[in-house]
Amino acid sequence: MTIQTVILAAGMGSRLGRSLPKPLTELSDGRTIMGQQHDNIRAVFGARARITTVVGYRAETIVEAFPHASYVYNDRYDQTNTSKSLLRALRTTGRSGVLWMNGDVVFDHRILARAAAYIERDQSFVTVNTAQVSDEEVKYTVGAEGYIDELSKTVRGGIGEAVGINYISARDKRALIMQLGRVDDQDYFERGLELAIVENSVLIEPMDVSDLYAVEVDFAEDLERANLFV
Repeated sequence: MTIQTVILAAGMGSRLGRSLPKPLTELSDGRTIMGQQHDNIRAVFGARARITTVVGYRAETIVEAFPHASYVYNDRYDQTNTSKSLLRALRTTGRSGVLWMNGDVVFDHRILARAAAYIERDQSFVTVNTAQVSDEEVKYTVGAEGYIDELSKTVRGGIGEAVGINYISARDKRALIMQLGRVDDQDYFERGLELAIVENSVLIEPMDVSDLYAVEVDFAEDLERANLFV
């Protein structure tokens, strides 16, 4: 079974203050952020993984670094957020479920090994960390049956943070595509997920990886923290 995998890497990543796209930021082990993502994907899924990357800002630098991946170009990368990048990618991946991640996540490959069980049963999930809840991060709550209820930066009483690695099942994909098409250009993809939950009764499980490391690199201190793990 082919594992459709998407990396969202169209943004300018201005908060980190680098001239290259953020996914090309070098880690202390010599790899780039995207390089360790490719390594992790291949370590768990091998040749079954088909990697599609959404590019925009300085796209040619990413394509040159990873010439064997497939690419989708977001020509409005400077006017849109991750919702529209993900929308473009989902439209190219056929009918199957899709695993996707933000292009700035440094993470333990065992997260994908854990995700494999969800993908095998085609269960939509959002990877979460319950060890911390920061005001600046995407937070979540769950309903009575344990599925995600709310998912955004403005959630009150969040019980954890979204990590930036997610999966949409084949059966839920059409609903997410529809909702991503509706949301504002500056919305994160989580807004599309939240609308799919509320309006399409999509059931999304939280996959807890609090025992494994995963760092979204937005600022220099995040990069320092990520380098402690690689």
